[in-house]
This record gives sequence, C-alpha cells and structure tokens, in this order.
Amino acid sequence: MYKKVRDTKMGSKNSRHQDHHHRDSYDCRVSSNPSSSPNVASYADGRSKLLSKYSRIDDDYSSLEQVTKALSQAGLESSNLIVGIDFTKSNEWTGARSFHGESLHHLGDSMNPYEQAISIIGRTLPAFDEDNLIPCFGFGDATTHDQKVFSFYPDGQACNGFEEVLSRYREIVPHVNLAGPTSFAPIIKTAIEIVNSSGGQYHILLIIADGQVTRSGETVNGQLSPQEQNTINAIVNASNYPLSIVLVGVGDGPWDMMHKFDDNIPSRGFDNFQFVNFTEIMSKHIPMSKKEAEFALEALMEIPSQYRATIDLQLLG
Repeated sequence: MYKKVRDTKMGSKNSRHQDHHHRDSYDCRVSSNPSSSPNVASYADGRSKLLSKYSRIDDDYSSLEQVTKALSQAGLESSNLIVGIDFTKSNEWTGARSFHGESLHHLGDSMNPYEQAISIIGRTLPAFDEDNLIPCFGFGDATTHDQKVFSFYPDGQACNGFEEVLSRYREIVPHVNLAGPTSFAPIIKTAIEIVNSSGGQYHILLIIADGQVTRSGETVNGQLSPQEQNTINAIVNASNYPLSIVLVGVGDGPWDMMHKFDDNIPSRGFDNFQFVNFTEIMSKHIPMSKKEAEFALEALMEIPSQYRATIDLQLLG
C-alpha cells in the first residue's frame, strides 16, 4: 500500500465535516467506569523505572549537530521517519497570535510552522536513516476527515529526504481543502502498517498538528469523545511495535489535553508518546540556532531510551 523501498534487513543497522477544538480541561480517562480506568499510578511508576534504566540526555545544546551527536552517544543506532500533517480547518485561525494572523499552512517567502518543524527534525535524524525515504501523509482534510489519511503522492511513494518532504508539501497545500474533525488514530494506524511492512524496523512517527483531538461540547465531562478514545487506543496499540510517536504542537493551542495524554495514557509496553510545544520554544528570546536545538532535543530526547526499550521488549524484527 505504501511504497518505501528499503533494505529488508531486520532490526537496526547493526543487525521503520468541520474541526472544533473544545478548550476546557478535563479528566483524561478511558472510561467513566472505574474498573476500566487506567492505573495511572502504575503507569507513572513504570515510566519512572524505564527512564531511570536508560541514561538521560543533557539539555543544553546550541546546534542541531550537537543534538545528533548526543542522540548517537545515548544509544540511538537506527531510525526511520514517518511524517503526518494536520489539515484540519482550525489551521486557518490558530495562528492568530503565533503566526501573524495567517493560516498555519500559509505559503510565503519564509517557512510556516509546519515547514520549520519538518526542516529541524529532518536535519537532525538523517544520520540514523539508511535510505532517507520518508513516507508522508495528511489527515483531517475534506477527503479523509477523522477516518483515514492521504499520501503526499497518489501512488503512495515516500519522499526522498526532508527537502523533498518540504517541496512536496508546498505543491499539495494549495489543493487541500481543510476540514476535520481531528483524530490522530488514522495516522498512527498507518504508521503501524509501515512498521509491519518493514519487517519490524524501528520508526519515529512525527505528527505535526495545530490543535488537540476533537472534543465537542456534547462530550460529558470526565468521558472521552470518539476521536479521543480512538487516538488513545491507537497509542496503546502502537506500544506493541517498534514505533515512537512525537506530537509537535504548532499554533496558538490550547494544549492542556495533550499534556494529559502524555501523562495519563493507560499502561503500555513502553512510553511511546511525546508531546512538544513548538510555539512555546520558538517564542523564546534566544538565538534561532538555540531554538532549533532546543526543539529538536525536546522532540527526540526520549527516543534513545524508547529505542532500547523496543530491543529489551523484543519488538524489533
């Protein structure tokens, strides 16, 4: 289904409608039934043990090259990147403060937030990717809504390097009709299919989105919307595969729910989900090179421990 021609060698290199965002915070639980609610204490304890088992990465770097070196020294040997881009309607207004009132997908002389995030991660990870082929997908537009994804190429081929990701993104943006609602489940399920088709190679799914998973005003407080439930189920299922998920938040937010996702998802095989607030980092009054390094580090600093967790759990093919 998805064309990514790569070496079939298993494992690492040494052995890949309208969008409405509800802004109220809430208790992120799988169900209102206490017997089916996640054991948050157990999950937190498991996460603590996992992070203490593997070395942490220092957090003061001034260049992407330093971050790449740190990832290598921390144990990351091989990774394959998958990119998912949010094309929901809210992109038209969630840049009111952070992107001069423009749509976050606005194409101009300078990069928009989506292009910036792709560029920074794309310049950090090539050293770990043998073939540099990056499957890219969009979701949340008028053709996919919260049910499926579309490939950047009609035949499903991958982009060759992040430069092609950026050029292809610019080619398709003018022709995409933004819609919704927002769910990350389809892109996560697609990433799992790619991991399976690769023979179980380690992959990083980079999701760049302008807002939280859709939660309508009709959703009862303390319960999950269908999109939230599907997204949580997909994240939990993904922990059975050598797949890390990095969600990058662009635009004005809000992001309260994403932090709750990061903290309260039910126990998994390993901590496979990381949320990063791109806008917050890029608004800091520090040199651009420092901003880029900080963003790359925030997005990727847990990747080496997650990579080694997939080895310990024998998830790699």
